[in-house]
Amino acid sequence: MDEYVDILDRQGRYTGKVLLKSEAHAKGLFHPTIHVWLYTPDGKILLQKRAKTKLTFPGHWDVSVAGHMGAGERPEETAVRETEEELGIRISAARLHKAGVFSSVKKHSPELIDCEFHHVFACLLTSRTEDLRLQETEVEEVRLFGIDDVLRHLRSPSSSGRFVIQPDPYYKEVFSFLTRLIDQKASS
Repeated sequence: MDEYVDILDRQGRYTGKVLLKSEAHAKGLFHPTIHVWLYTPDGKILLQKRAKTKLTFPGHWDVSVAGHMGAGERPEETAVRETEEELGIRISAARLHKAGVFSSVKKHSPELIDCEFHHVFACLLTSRTEDLRLQETEVEEVRLFGIDDVLRHLRSPSSSGRFVIQPDPYYKEVFSFLTRLIDQKASS
């Protein structure tokens, strides 16, 4: 679905411009997105397998929830909305833990250049995976993985065809953040 997004400069600052997402991608302009990593108290993280019909990374394993921020939308609003849309579960903004903001540039084709600032959150998964209602146009499947298993997959040379790959600093910071949250949950 094409939607209006805010345009950012290379430092992630709002420019005051708003364009359709397709225009931002065609021109390689930065815009904000969200990632939500859902985790369990026993140290698992939920990954989604992107629908085979997706333009980018069809059939690849990816973060639990990802989406574009609509123009004027706050990151927490988008995280709540996208989680409900993609997985059919309601979370509150109060349950989100912000891991940071990460810049990403991926050139898929001359007409599709993703220049994004990902606002990354973590949230405790309180639903069973079999109770999730997957948005068929976005998500083919979900599965729980151990963080070490995900890291092993990502380091494997064959992972580029099966996982959406982010830069190493992204995984290092996000997985360290998730591990701290899991450890806090286990000790409380």
